[in-house]
Amino acid sequence: MSSGLTVSVLAMSLAGTAAAADTTTTASPATTTTSVPASKNLIVLIGDGMGPAEVTAARYYSKQFLHKDRLELDGGYYVGKATTYSQASPYTTESGAVTDSAAAGTAFSTGNKTYNNAISVSNGDVAKPFASVIEAAMKQGKATGLVTTDAITGATPAVWASHVRQRSNQNAIASQFLDSGVNVFFGGGKVNFVTKEEKGKRTDKNIIPDFQAKGYQTAFDKAGLEAIPATAGKALGLFADVEIPYVLDRTASNPSLPQMTQKALDILSQNKDGFVLMVEQGRIDHAGHANDLPANIQETLELDATFKTLIDFAKKDGNTSVVVTADHETGGLSLAINNVYELNVDLFNKEKHSYEYLDGILKKAQTAEDVRQIVADNIGFTDLTDDEVQLILKGDGSSYGRAGGYNAVISKRLAVGWTGHGHTGVDVGVWAYGPIASLVKGDVDNTDIAKSGAKVIGADLAAATKALQDKYLYPMFKVTRDSKTLFTAKSLAETLGAKVEWDEASKTVTLNKDAQKLVVDVTTSAVTVNGAASTIVGQVDNGKLYLAIEAFNQLTGKTLTWDSFNERIVQ
Repeated sequence: MSSGLTVSVLAMSLAGTAAAADTTTTASPATTTTSVPASKNLIVLIGDGMGPAEVTAARYYSKQFLHKDRLELDGGYYVGKATTYSQASPYTTESGAVTDSAAAGTAFSTGNKTYNNAISVSNGDVAKPFASVIEAAMKQGKATGLVTTDAITGATPAVWASHVRQRSNQNAIASQFLDSGVNVFFGGGKVNFVTKEEKGKRTDKNIIPDFQAKGYQTAFDKAGLEAIPATAGKALGLFADVEIPYVLDRTASNPSLPQMTQKALDILSQNKDGFVLMVEQGRIDHAGHANDLPANIQETLELDATFKTLIDFAKKDGNTSVVVTADHETGGLSLAINNVYELNVDLFNKEKHSYEYLDGILKKAQTAEDVRQIVADNIGFTDLTDDEVQLILKGDGSSYGRAGGYNAVISKRLAVGWTGHGHTGVDVGVWAYGPIASLVKGDVDNTDIAKSGAKVIGADLAAATKALQDKYLYPMFKVTRDSKTLFTAKSLAETLGAKVEWDEASKTVTLNKDAQKLVVDVTTSAVTVNGAASTIVGQVDNGKLYLAIEAFNQLTGKTLTWDSFNERIVQ
């Protein structure tokens, strides 16, 4: 038991936890009322970090250098905008006004709001899983796929086929993919599939052979992707250790997003019952975080080219809905700065490589002349001022270091600004084709993307969610010094249907369910079960009572097990 804690603090914590649980863990799963599906297939295209300014910058580039008056997105597909806010975090002071990719992804894949970092689970001390449109579609017999230029275990793909409290648990996400039933996984993120001895991040084993044993054909470069036949049925493509390189930095062995998308379409369209496919251009976000506009533009243009691939398929197929949006904007991009009514679009195409490629080169620079040469070689600027050189040498004060200083110098030359290296809370665009277009028209919320997607294909999100919630719980927990896992007593007990009462006079907490009665003396941490002494572990920490899993098994008569790898209770 933690020292220095008063029982009155515990009493207030117990009451407060109940109130929080009542408001954050009871979100109703999105429901579907349609009986006649309007589309057999559904495609969702996500531009991670793609706000209005990013689209505009890409359009300027397209007009100036590609001699096209408009983007593919501009061909009559724009239907409105979506709000992106999330919920207050149980871990930090974040209000939810500015979302991250996990919370936004949970919203547009499951139709439910949650907190930043959550992967398709609800808010509160005891989170519950929310099913995605992909998980609901699989119950209809549809084929499903996830394609991204980010790690396949990144937040945006993860929310469609896995459930964890923290997006950083990417090894668990990879393992959950194995049992998800999803047919196609294309992206980066190989490190979460292989062991540390193989330069990965897993401490258990390489799980790629497990995918192969389940019938997944595997590929690790562009040639491997091309070799996968349309009749493969299942495919796992891991084309980078983490993210697939930026468009500016790719080699002949790196597949493009349109190429991965086309292969996914070839495979998934073999299913007579239809398919659901999520495609993400994930590196718009990364370039926005780094404030690298030229790289950002190329990634946005690749999304636009991918959109053409999808629209061409949908129009030929005649039974497909396509919806395009973003999870949030990244970087706070402004086109023009310092009260100067100008934008140096003529310089938008000068950069040869992204900041990521230059990072190691810039770190090795020792003199001002080294910096001048690096910049001249990469973007052609031969007139750097002394101040600009010093900014690059010193870095911009962020984690990007000299690469951040480089991006700051280049941004000023291009006459664009950034509010920082994080996300912003602006609304994002929505584009659509097919029957789904009328459902996401106007001012919508990001949750409407999932609800409308489920509706248009006749998928039952509520039923799929119930099946998951009957099986799993995702409670907050703590691990003691002797490696014992403990759970917040009141919230978990009440989730399991028990009644919890605090007795100020005896300084005890009583948990009742049916004929079972557990009493915890908070001054000694002693636990009795139906009046008999017990070895069950209890602890008070920061005014909260925690109990071991055995307490909840005694209380419910169930055999609950703790899955520490996935950080969830299996009911």
